[in-house]
Amino acid sequence: MAKCEICEKSASHGNQLSITRSHISKRSPRTWKPNLRKVKVDMNGEQKRIYVCAKCLKNGKVKRA
Repeated sequence: MAKCEICEKSASHGNQLSITRSHISKRSPRTWKPNLRKVKVDMNGEQKRIYVCAKCLKNGKVKRA
């Protein structure tokens, strides 16, 4: 599974809870995936394509080529 190369964010796992008649009755496994984008980036004077999460792109932690 891909991960953000800036902040190391990757998929996380947990339980999805189904709520029936005001109490939790069933639990099933679930995966939350990060919002990754494959972007062309200037790194040390060269252009590379890396996976970056949308949060890092929005905060300006990456300079696009």
